[in-house]
Amino acid sequence: MKRIEQENHARYLTFSCYRQLGLFENDRIKDAFVEQLRRTRERTNFHLLAWVIMPDHVHMLIWPRLPEYPVSKVTMGMKRAFGRAVIGRWRELDASILKKLEARNGQVRFWQYGGGYDRNIVDGLELHEKIRYIHENPVRRGLVERAEDWAWSSARWYAGSREGVLSIDDLKRPGS
Repeated sequence: MKRIEQENHARYLTFSCYRQLGLFENDRIKDAFVEQLRRTRERTNFHLLAWVIMPDHVHMLIWPRLPEYPVSKVTMGMKRAFGRAVIGRWRELDASILKKLEARNGQVRFWQYGGGYDRNIVDGLELHEKIRYIHENPVRRGLVERAEDWAWSSARWYAGSREGVLSIDDLKRPGS
């Protein structure tokens, strides 16, 4: 399906760390991304339906606020600010990982080139399938036995735990 900015479409997004490196293996970095996600959501007012942070990538299911904040604006602002902050901290620490993050042009990158995977979701069945897929990612990877045991995911919210996690918006389309 062609990716288009359509008000009645949810968007399933995946973006990967540069060279698929495990840049999210550190819990503090995962926590910092959760905070960046929260701030970006407040600023751009998208509906957050599901999310997970994996060691080398992130999945999100959102309904963007259109036309003010298309997906490109949401993800660019979130990814750019976060990548700069983490790389800045690693530079302060003279972290060895920086050598692995240097592109051919000399630029140090946190994220893989391009916008990542982006798919329009229009069907309720597919929406629920993507939510399950997102939540089961840490289980499939062998990081936890149950999806709700992974702290960096909306699975806990869906399991009924509301403490210390990002709230999830109603699965109804915004404005419906």
